[in-house]
Amino acid sequence: MAPRSLALTLLLLPTLAVVADPIHVPLSRRSRTSNRTLDLSGEAHRLRVKYGFAAPNDTLAFPRRAGKRANSAGIPVVNQDSDSSYFGSMTIGTPPQQFNVILDTGSSDLWLADTTCSTCPRAMPVFDSSKSTSFQASNSLSSDVTIHYGSGAVAGTLATDTVTMGGFTIPDQTFLTVDRLTSNLLDGTVSGIMGLAFDAISSTRSTPFWQALSQGGQLSTQEMSFWLTRVSGEKNPKTEEPGGVFTLGGTNSSLFTGDIEFNSLADTPSFWLLSLSGATVGGTAVKITSGDSALSAIDTGTTLLGGPSADVAAIWATVPGSAPSQVNQGFWTFPCENEVNVSLSFGGKFWPISSIDMNTGPETPGSSNCAGAIFDLSLGTNIESGTGNPNWVVGDTFLKNVYSVFRASPAAVGFAQLSDAAGGSGAPSSGTDDNSGTHSGAVSTTASSFFMLSSIFVTFVMLLL
Repeated sequence: MAPRSLALTLLLLPTLAVVADPIHVPLSRRSRTSNRTLDLSGEAHRLRVKYGFAAPNDTLAFPRRAGKRANSAGIPVVNQDSDSSYFGSMTIGTPPQQFNVILDTGSSDLWLADTTCSTCPRAMPVFDSSKSTSFQASNSLSSDVTIHYGSGAVAGTLATDTVTMGGFTIPDQTFLTVDRLTSNLLDGTVSGIMGLAFDAISSTRSTPFWQALSQGGQLSTQEMSFWLTRVSGEKNPKTEEPGGVFTLGGTNSSLFTGDIEFNSLADTPSFWLLSLSGATVGGTAVKITSGDSALSAIDTGTTLLGGPSADVAAIWATVPGSAPSQVNQGFWTFPCENEVNVSLSFGGKFWPISSIDMNTGPETPGSSNCAGAIFDLSLGTNIESGTGNPNWVVGDTFLKNVYSVFRASPAAVGFAQLSDAAGGSGAPSSGTDDNSGTHSGAVSTTASSFFMLSSIFVTFVMLLL
């Protein structure tokens, strides 16, 4: 194993060379323990509600909403529940109070549970506004806001306070102080969500933290980037594992190799929307519907990958032994001993998804059939054409396999191949010559060594910070 000093040099020194370099924030991930499995139906419903395919199914009755110098930072990320979600740390208030928040490029609001929350888990860290001298409650008549998610909702009142992440500060950031929270929306040490999409879709009608930094000239470049680690396939993972690095204000060149392929946003900035132009399964091209049906939200806050009924069915029709799930509506199963290799293109190269990420595990305990990670988002009813909403939602199933860069101006999302230091990933291809077959077999030793390197290097990053 490389000496710790060398590992730190590889990952961090490029970011500290000059004052204007980006800040890289180590991430953590929540890992599913051995007695906990991913709730596929619940995850699918959450995603359908988030993007307008289904009505909320809340367990609480919530009222609807009434109406410096350029720099960059690397922020540690935590991986929760075996790649289910990724969060980072921020502070709020004067003096600062520290909290963990889900990093979500599929939404635009910042919210935190506070001391008045009557339905929050007792162990959840909560914000105490009475201890912040910079806290300002909103005097607006429309300050009561509810935000609905597929797995529940949050409700509270608007306020402003000083928010800091990775050394960047917005002194009067608008956020929602949450006093009601449906059960199981968050767990562990997470206290809220930081939305990283554009202000056009903000339920609080505020400017997201990252966008305020960008508009205020605080960032070296108007970019943020992610390296997300993988725990899936590891034995006995902890609930929270090192999850990668979130970079505000640029990229970390030690985490990717080759060029970053940027694709311009397919619509006016709201979600981070690209147009899915192609897919292959085992090197075989699959016809993907073009136009509005191809609109794809690139969403770090989503675990799986969902798409329109016809296109998802076409993908699974190419997988030997696949069949619609009899347990989880909208999902497909396939023989567990098979490896399913899918690649996606958004206008240029085809980016491969590891067969590990395509397999969510046995559909039921002891079953020889496993559930796939690509599911029918629309269940036969696509979003009305021209609404600007996505028909595909591309979550961490895909994003763990690339270095992803979100650029504000000109608005685009870019992907690059992961470096060996970041655990490595399959090389992108020009199309059907990608050598990514669907076949039987165990995970390769090389892939396993990549996963070990990933955990080692993220741990070094977190130790430094």
